[in-house]
Amino acid sequence: MRLSADERREAVVRAAFAEFAGRGYHGTSTEAIARRVGVSQPYLFRFFPTKHDLFEAATDRCFQRLAQALGEAPATLEGMSRAYAELRAGRDVPLMLLQAAATAASPGQDAFAARVRRGWLDLWDLAGERTGAPPAELAALFARSLPPAAPPHPTPIAPPASTSLPIPAAAVSPGRGPRSPARTRPRPHAS
Repeated sequence: MRLSADERREAVVRAAFAEFAGRGYHGTSTEAIARRVGVSQPYLFRFFPTKHDLFEAATDRCFQRLAQALGEAPATLEGMSRAYAELRAGRDVPLMLLQAAATAASPGQDAFAARVRRGWLDLWDLAGERTGAPPAELAALFARSLPPAAPPHPTPIAPPASTSLPIPAAAVSPGRGPRSPARTRPRPHAS
């Protein structure tokens, strides 16, 4: 059975979502996305003129999946928290959120950063409208629900015995305080 253009576009967005979530914007090639879908790269660019357009579509899909989960969850903070936790159990949504945040923080990505901000604000509004919760409780919901920056370490790491670290005497410049290690090396003489 032959896929319609809309179905093929949907397959491209799903593939891009998975590839970008796992490898990030710079680590993902459009060739890998095309290969995953089973189309040529030129065909991929018929739907999305640039790689960044494709990344935006994958990011939008991530926020759509979150909105769908929150929209279908019981209209309580606990219900929404459980729904989001179920999405976090998979790897693609939390990874895509991290990739989107990293890209949004990159230089020259102001428009994309606004798009990501809008995605979060739309989720905030959805949760607020459905639960009637005040801003402090919504903040707690989203703070608890944000994806971890890294998976938990298999062995808990003990906190350091002391919170202050000694500064080696060689790293202190008289009357000027600590210096960075790069500044403690001798500077080459100008010729």
